[in-house]
Amino acid sequence: MKSVSKFIGKFMAVIVLAIAALALFVPKSCTWVDTDWINYLLMVVMFGMGLTMKLSDFAVVFSHPKDVTIGCVAQFLVMPALAFGLGKLFGVDNELLVGIVLVGTCPGGTSSNVITFLSKGDTAMSVGMTSVNTLLAPLLTPALTYLYLRKDVSVDVQSMFESIIQVVIIPIALGILINKLFGKYMEKVRDALPAVSVTAICLIVASVVSHNSAKILSTGAIIFVIVILHNLLGYLCGFLIGVIFRMNTPRKKAVSIEIGMQNSGLATSLAGSAFPDMSMATVPGAIFSVWHNISGAVLAGVFRNLDEDDEKSE
Repeated sequence: MKSVSKFIGKFMAVIVLAIAALALFVPKSCTWVDTDWINYLLMVVMFGMGLTMKLSDFAVVFSHPKDVTIGCVAQFLVMPALAFGLGKLFGVDNELLVGIVLVGTCPGGTSSNVITFLSKGDTAMSVGMTSVNTLLAPLLTPALTYLYLRKDVSVDVQSMFESIIQVVIIPIALGILINKLFGKYMEKVRDALPAVSVTAICLIVASVVSHNSAKILSTGAIIFVIVILHNLLGYLCGFLIGVIFRMNTPRKKAVSIEIGMQNSGLATSLAGSAFPDMSMATVPGAIFSVWHNISGAVLAGVFRNLDEDDEKSE
């Protein structure tokens, strides 16, 4: 199982891309994955994240509070602003705008921790930022979504808050608790987690893309351009923030990746639960889920080759 999970983790971007292409061009092959499954699949991913976490993961918040705080604040300032700005710049309709903004207002994704590790970045800081951002999400994601979209659509803040608690916070908390109580028995389970998580992500992508394939194709290249720009500008802004605040190279990488990679699965889930009459709102999250894994793998290769002379500096 460990070798299978290692293989799946290594080729995650290719696997997700292949599933997305199949669902887009041969939708009937994937429509059996019901959209009602999305929340449950995301809960599986979040529960798996919890199983890999320990309370000590939050120690970096106290050992390097300044850098973690900067990263967390930037996460919820940069990505929502970029999302709204790009949506308005390209003049997308309200359904797509909702989906784009939801991607921006969600916390960083769990993939950011893996990509940071592969980039030789500060993995502990990455895990700390993801953990803190995820805990802040029930309050900040609905609030920011309302702030940016209140003039364009009706935003059900309470529904979003309840969905994030149910789909993210409770599964993660249960995973942490089980890991705390039965940690020594969880090694074999943890070996299977990458395979389980990637399978769940693939099913989410397959569901959203297959059920909306005609609409995705009808949008043309605009939504793909917006998603790619959103992700790449997030990486760039994150790295520049690290430069401005004089972080060392591993922390610059961590902040860049944390800001650029979003919990797009959560964005897809929220689009379906909080905006049920806007089916296209699920599309940006699905496309982002595919793209950021591809760009993250490429970025990891670029970051590994950066001059790391200052890595030991504080």
